[in-house]
Amino acid sequence: MKKILLVHNTYKYLGGEDIAVTKEIEFLKKHYQVETLIFENSIQNIFYTFFSFINNKNYKSIRLLKRKLNDFNPDFVYVHNTWFKASVGVIDILLKKKIPLFIKLHNFRYFCTKSFYSLNHVNKDSECGACGMSDREMGIFNKYFTNSYLKSLFVIRYGVNYFKLIKNKDLKLLVLTNFHKKFLINQGFKDKNVFVMRNNVGQNLPEALDNKEKIITYAGRISREKGVEEIISAFIKSNLADFELNIIGDGPLKNYLNTKYLNKNINFYGELPNNETLNIINKSMAVVTGTKLFEGQPTLLCEASYLNSVSIFPKIGGIEEFFPKNYELAYEKGNEEDLISKFNMLTDLGFISATAKQNYNHITNLLDEKELEDKFYLITNAK
Repeated sequence: MKKILLVHNTYKYLGGEDIAVTKEIEFLKKHYQVETLIFENSIQNIFYTFFSFINNKNYKSIRLLKRKLNDFNPDFVYVHNTWFKASVGVIDILLKKKIPLFIKLHNFRYFCTKSFYSLNHVNKDSECGACGMSDREMGIFNKYFTNSYLKSLFVIRYGVNYFKLIKNKDLKLLVLTNFHKKFLINQGFKDKNVFVMRNNVGQNLPEALDNKEKIITYAGRISREKGVEEIISAFIKSNLADFELNIIGDGPLKNYLNTKYLNKNINFYGELPNNETLNIINKSMAVVTGTKLFEGQPTLLCEASYLNSVSIFPKIGGIEEFFPKNYELAYEKGNEEDLISKFNMLTDLGFISATAKQNYNHITNLLDEKELEDKFYLITNAK
């Protein structure tokens, strides 16, 4: 049995990527001997952390990696997120040791942080589809974190080095959608180095409930780029007076939205354990996302399809790849009237029941475990 070392850096707010990585570890353990090296972004020594940002290397993380490599001696290393505690330094070490390396790109941060100048990030008078920012917010400097020049400087120093590594070192890159693969090729990446490898999210889900309640659920980061306020506004304007809207998660807009939208039909849960979130999704007739970004694989929406709950989402990025062709509950990004009309379609119970069955059939075929296993084997053995 081949040995895999999986490296991942968790996020401040629990989201779909962290959940997907956890499930991927469970999936891989069925077929490989797996060890993990998981980093968290706690700052215990601010001076050491500052030094790590300046050098784009975290020497504590590198020591941990070297120890794992010596003790475990993996056949290959599978890297997910490295920002920021893991650092670009872990990739440098793996390349120097010539250990077979595969990197999974769950998002598009590498694109948004590849330059110090905003003109290499966002076209004039437009918004970036990867992060939702505009040139008006940034000015000349590519201010990725709008509230901090220093944090922006650190992440761009990281991003510039990371982008060079993944583009120029002939690495094998795994992405979640055909949309993302085409995006990379348009950026000059080699077709032979980019593989579509979706996440297996169908494990450890509760048994799907037949009788759904009049509930719509959003679960994820509560921030401007996720379109949560637009979801709330459209829900209030819809004809769903007997429905409830659940908002699960944390983020910079949570307290603001909770205060602004005091409504007996809107419930803010905060961050919940994944099993509790799944139980709420299972009871819900529908889940919704208002993202303004090119997303990877929408964990929330895929889980909902397994649980026979329908999904409402904007037509952006590769989200539509996870649903049947001409899916009727997808709405035009930024079009509130269209989103309201999709909410109102939830009153047609016959349509919702049929759509839920179609979604289930589509996702179980798309994410068939045996096919994912075979595909991963072919990718990791490709010359």
